[in-house]
Amino acid sequence: MKQKDIFIAFFRSSILGYGGGPSTIPLIYKEVVDTFDWMKGEEFTEVLAIGNMLPGPINTKLAGYIGYRVGGILGMITAIIATVLPTIILMIILLTSLSSFKDIKWVNGMKESIVPVVGVMLGVLTWQFYKSAKSGLKTPTIIIHLIVGLVLIRFLHIHPGIVIAALLLFAIIQPVKSTSSNDYQLKKGKV
Repeated sequence: MKQKDIFIAFFRSSILGYGGGPSTIPLIYKEVVDTFDWMKGEEFTEVLAIGNMLPGPINTKLAGYIGYRVGGILGMITAIIATVLPTIILMIILLTSLSSFKDIKWVNGMKESIVPVVGVMLGVLTWQFYKSAKSGLKTPTIIIHLIVGLVLIRFLHIHPGIVIAALLLFAIIQPVKSTSSNDYQLKKGKV
């Protein structure tokens, strides 16, 4: 049953993810976090950040890791096959049939109408990431990270993996300042 759920989750997100890897991320999130509850949103965000640092398509990296975590090696294989299979099927069917209709208005309209939908899906995912980051960071810090990341990636053309690696390194090096009562009790030797 678990292998069937893994296949359904990744096949569904892959077949509906028009436009490649980034457009499938919100769909994978919906399946993994909301539908099947295999992980929490914060954990998905961490997996996504680490996956973005690695080479290759993000959807197959997410499928491989999440499939392995949920169903072991067989789950990993199932998730990767479910992620790649729709692309193979659609390439064979759509590219052969649509290439002969590429100049028809409704085909071009179909392609162009998908772009805003993918933009909205990515916006919703960004908002969910913001809410998850807000639990550990203050809003001004998030805004600074957003602006610095935007400048580095968009205007200075630095690869997103390098920016993510730098932020991870910064988080490791930066001392954590905590004022919780447990830390206070630890300092006083009461816990």
